[in-house]
Amino acid sequence: MSIFESKVELDKPVAEVFAFLSDFNNHKQLMPDTITNWSSTTDEARFSVQNMAKLSLKISNRIENETIIIIPDDKVPFNVEMRWVLADLGNNTTEVIFTVMAELNMMMKMMAGGPLQSLVNYQTEALKKVL
Repeated sequence: MSIFESKVELDKPVAEVFAFLSDFNNHKQLMPDTITNWSSTTDEARFSVQNMAKLSLKISNRIENETIIIIPDDKVPFNVEMRWVLADLGNNTTEVIFTVMAELNMMMKMMAGGPLQSLVNYQTEALKKVL
């Protein structure tokens, strides 16, 4: 299992961060320009990755003010799970950890590892800017 992770602290209450991340409609603001054809509901998102593939994701689990788990909604070339974990640090400050766990063979890890880590970093930085 390959793990890609990024952590950020936000000067926002945990409930506000959770509410934002719990709605897939908000995630478009966290995506890089290589993501196109975005469509979403509160629980699902469909989009294309430029020059690669179309993806469909769904929020499979929400633990209020703690965790949001995202999994593929369609067949994918490898198993993947995305997890937003929130921690209330007090004084309206929230620690956010975004983790992507993917079952990648060595060849896939060499090809997809860098882009996946870049995506994780991009999304946490975008979250910091948006909120």
